[in-house]
Amino acid sequence: MATWAELVVPPRGLSRAELLWLAFVTVQALDGVFSYVGVATLGPGIEANPLLAWYLELFGPGAAFLSAKLFAVACGALLYMTHHHRVVAGLTLMYVVFAVGPWIHVLSSHPA
Repeated sequence: MATWAELVVPPRGLSRAELLWLAFVTVQALDGVFSYVGVATLGPGIEANPLLAWYLELFGPGAAFLSAKLFAVACGALLYMTHHHRVVAGLTLMYVVFAVGPWIHVLSSHPA
């Protein structure tokens, strides 16, 4: 006999769109963490985005990066919910190549 959970929630895997959404959120989180570590390690001058650098001066790194990443995820959620999955995929790839990848390079080449 089936358990209550099996009757309520049908077993299924994640759709491609859901996996894409999870990838987008993960990449945003990685960018936020790497940006925070980079600024804490190398100073605020390492931040290449002038708007974010200004937020760093005004609010500090924690609030600046958290608000920027929450805004990015909210915008991504709007795109995801309106079925613009290719745009979300493109943005995910762009963040991997132009944000997360460079942070990995900078942080891994910096002496501890």
